[in-house]
Formats: sequence, C-alpha cells, structure tokens
Amino acid sequence: MAESEAWPRTVAAARAWQARLQNAIELRPLPGPPCRLAGVDAAYEKEERRLYGAAVVLTWPELVLVEAVGASGPVPFPYIPGLLSFREAPILAAAVRKLPQPPDVILVDGQGIAHPRRLGLASHLGLLLGIPTIGCAKSRLWGEMGELGEEKGSYCPLTAGGVVVGWVLRSRTGCRPLFISPGHLITLEECLKVVMNCLGPYRLPLPLRAAHLWSNRLRRQEMAASSGGAGRKP
Repeated sequence: MAESEAWPRTVAAARAWQARLQNAIELRPLPGPPCRLAGVDAAYEKEERRLYGAAVVLTWPELVLVEAVGASGPVPFPYIPGLLSFREAPILAAAVRKLPQPPDVILVDGQGIAHPRRLGLASHLGLLLGIPTIGCAKSRLWGEMGELGEEKGSYCPLTAGGVVVGWVLRSRTGCRPLFISPGHLITLEECLKVVMNCLGPYRLPLPLRAAHLWSNRLRRQEMAASSGGAGRKP
C-alpha cells in the first residue's frame, strides 16, 4: 500500500485491498544470513481505543538485545477475524521506522500466508516496509495440520488445498504449538530455520517475547503519565 493511499475503513474495503495485493507477496530466499532480527508486537489499553506497538532488535544467531523502540496511537480498525492487519500494521510499521537501521528479518505475532486470502499481518507488514517478515501466530486461522510430537522442536507442515503454507511448531514441550508461515520476501524453509533458532525457555520465540514485554511496558508508562495529568499523546 502506498503511503498516500487512504487506509481502509470498512470491511469491504479491507477485503478488496487484500484481494488486490495478495499476488504482490513474494516468497524468495534471503540475500544472505540475517544479522539483525526484529520482533514486533502490539498491546492495547483496557478499552481497546489505543494501542502500543513495539519493535525490538536482537543479533542473530546470538539473540542479544540491541535496540527497542515503540509507538502509540488510536486503534484504526475494529477487531474482525482475518483483518487484524488493518488494526495493528500501522502502529507496528511506525515502530519499525523508528529504528536507526532496518532489521534484516521481522518476526510478527500474527499470520503470514497461512490466511484465507494469503495476506495476514506479517505479509501486510512486509508489503508496507519492504522487509522480509515471518508470521508466528499462537492459533491456527487457516490450513490443516498433521501429527505433531509433544517435544520442543517438533514440527509438521501446515497445508491448504494440498499446498504447504507454513509449519506447526512445538516451541516448548507440552505447550500449544505455534503456526509459522512466511510473510514476505522469505522462503518456507528459512522461516522454520530462523524461528527454530530463536526458541528459548518460553512458548514465544525470544524476539517476540521481548516485543511483547516492551509493548506492555509502553502501555503502562503512557497510562501512568496520563493518569498523572500529563495527558495522552494526540
């Protein structure tokens, strides 16, 4: 979506945008091994009128945190399954653009091409930024999965119409799996490799856990400032 293009405000407009641009998604190999890996996530205030986006950058494969930035703003779109990107993509893109230099790959708490219109939050964000993205969702939105082992690191394909659209990954022994799919400018195999190398002692890969913690920290700080009389940001 071009910066000058009006942001969709209706369900029909959002679905038309997805249908128009789903073929713009490219799955292709990374130009080289990533060095700077970002995680992005958004948190909401209790009334869900405002949200807080965070982008954190870790070195890869060492996974050392080097940068963390955030942005906040009003929620631009209602919650509708399959259209999460129109709710969160603007604030996440704003956070990423605050980084001193763009990351090589972004992990996104949402779907990539494992989406009924093959254009989930990770794919949408990849198109907005022109950066390789990986969808790392906590629930299945689309596709069929096979048998999955209980041990950490177990995985199986996620398929739709007989085509592999992602992976089901057990990120922690005994925990519910994650649903990994390419967003934009990366291959299926690279998605799995990157995420597997980001697993720690938690269900979420380390870049996404760090982004989750940072977005909630931003929310607490801004809400505390608002209650103290500083007022909310416009």
